[in-house]
This record gives sequence, C-alpha cells and structure tokens, in this order.
Amino acid sequence: MGIIGDGLDRALQGAFTRPIPKSAGAQMRYLVKQLKGTRAVAGLLGVSQRTVERYVKDQIRRPRADLAQRLEDAVRQRWQPRVRERARKQAAASTGLVVHTRARFGFTAAPGTTDDARIRDLTLALPPHHAARLLDAQDAGAGERQLRALAAEALGEMYFRDGGRRAAGLHVEFTDVEQAEFDL
Repeated sequence: MGIIGDGLDRALQGAFTRPIPKSAGAQMRYLVKQLKGTRAVAGLLGVSQRTVERYVKDQIRRPRADLAQRLEDAVRQRWQPRVRERARKQAAASTGLVVHTRARFGFTAAPGTTDDARIRDLTLALPPHHAARLLDAQDAGAGERQLRALAAEALGEMYFRDGGRRAAGLHVEFTDVEQAEFDL
C-alpha cells in the first residue's frame, strides 16, 4: 500500500490477542479454511493448487522468500477480523490514534518566513474524529495520496493550528514522508 496505509495496518495488528501461525503449513491451512478451498488460495498466492496441497500436508516446509512474504501478508490481512474491527471502533469512538512521523512539513505562507518546509519529527495524539476519517478512508480503499491528505489535515489542525485555536488560514503540506507509525 504505502507508508500511511501500512502504518494504520500495523497499529490494528498491534491489537491482536494471538500471534499469527508461524509455519508455512499452518498459514496455508488457515488460508484454505478462510477461503474455503485450495484453488482460491492458489489463485491468491499465484501458485498451483498442487503446491498449496503439498504445503497443507507439510510435504513442503520452507517456501521461497517471495512466497513466504505473500503468504504471511495474506494471513495477516485476514487474522482476527473481529479484534481488528473492535480496535477500529474504539479508535474512532473514544481513544483516537497516536501518530509518530518524520516528514517534511511546510505552509503556504509569505515567502521568506520561518514557515518554509522542513523535516520535523512529530508525535501527536489525534482525536477520535480524525482517527475515524483515516480508518474509514482506508476501509473505502483510499490511496496513499488521499490518506496523506487526511493525515496532513489532522496534523495541521492539532499541531500547527493548536486544535483550531490558531492561524486558521494556514494550509499544511505533508510531503517526503520518511516514516509514519500509528498506535491505538
């Protein structure tokens, strides 16, 4: 996906109550159960149905690096959906999100002011309504550009505008994102 989307996913995965299966066979069996068949899993992972069957029977134990990554990502996407949904609802209703980011922030302001874009490290608590907008956009399939715009708006309001109490005319740009981590 992208830096913002992946950060939101990692935050939700932090709410998991159990670790995902470790072995390739256990991961494959989980996917077969979730997708109700080996053919669907084979199509998802881009391997043959026979290969999936061999993993399920533990005839193959160690997948290639690229397949191992696709397999783990597929399992992680589907792991504990109710726990993930409960964490989303809690962040959107009461707790919000904490964002840790290192990015270039700048304003549309008069030339030569101290508002020129520069790299900043921010750790900031976003209130529930901003968390809800980010998570809803991600659920709706928003791309990285849209998620960045929503994150920039939230960070701009909470940090640069002090929760809406200062400089309401400023426009915050959120570019050159090096990292973005979210905590529930």
